[in-house]
Amino acid sequence: MALTGANTLIGRLEERMADSGPLKGAGKIKVGVDLGTAYLVVTVLDEANQPLAGAMTFAQVVRDGVVVDYWGAVEGVRALKEEIEKKTGLQLGRAATAIPPGTGMATHKSHAYVVETAGLEVTTVVDEPTAANQVLGVVNGAVVDIGGGTTGVAVFHGGEVVYVADEPTGGTHISLVLSGRYGLSFTEAEKMKLDPARRREVMAAATPVIEKMGTIVREHIRRAGVPVEAVYLVGGTSCLAGAEDIIARETELPVYKPKNPLLVTPLGIAMCSQT
Repeated sequence: MALTGANTLIGRLEERMADSGPLKGAGKIKVGVDLGTAYLVVTVLDEANQPLAGAMTFAQVVRDGVVVDYWGAVEGVRALKEEIEKKTGLQLGRAATAIPPGTGMATHKSHAYVVETAGLEVTTVVDEPTAANQVLGVVNGAVVDIGGGTTGVAVFHGGEVVYVADEPTGGTHISLVLSGRYGLSFTEAEKMKLDPARRREVMAAATPVIEKMGTIVREHIRRAGVPVEAVYLVGGTSCLAGAEDIIARETELPVYKPKNPLLVTPLGIAMCSQT
């Protein structure tokens, strides 16, 4: 599957996040709020699902898909909302949000409560890989969302979700390994993980964790019991250069990822919002 359409949308969102000036006559808008383990992201689209604005901030308010700092999450989302409103002149009123696949009603409610307390009416709560597929359009394949705390797997057959699962292994685990191996604080390890100049050192330590992610994906694809043509990576941890090669080796399937995997799910969440 070509990722041209997804990459075009991501590129447009990156442009709007970097330079969101006043927007007049935008019409009805669609808003998405992604409560990630490492980042909070708010995206705004028009009715045709074209990016208008977006903002993000580093925040450790969610762990393994669970909100662990409620007021920190609320304040983070509220600040992003206000930032976008100030830059664009738009008023953000309704939004969609997302949860890791297979999580319970408590997680569903806590994510919705955060968004609502931040000043947005929640219209939709969707699972993260399903949101991502709004952007990717996978028909027969697996969408794998590797975030800070979890690896979520959604298997699509005929364009419909037939299987979802989530396991507590993600980018945070890589940071912990880096911290232990190189004697760094967790914050220093997070910075090291994102430093292109230290890619070789990062991958030397991170490969066993990514191999485990690949094993998770392989086992859940097997359990799904339907043909899977390819794997599509999204989520912040998928940004690690070379992660796709390791997962391809473990799953023995073609693995693709868009230009900025971190922004796929936030885009898809907004697409699921009701105007």
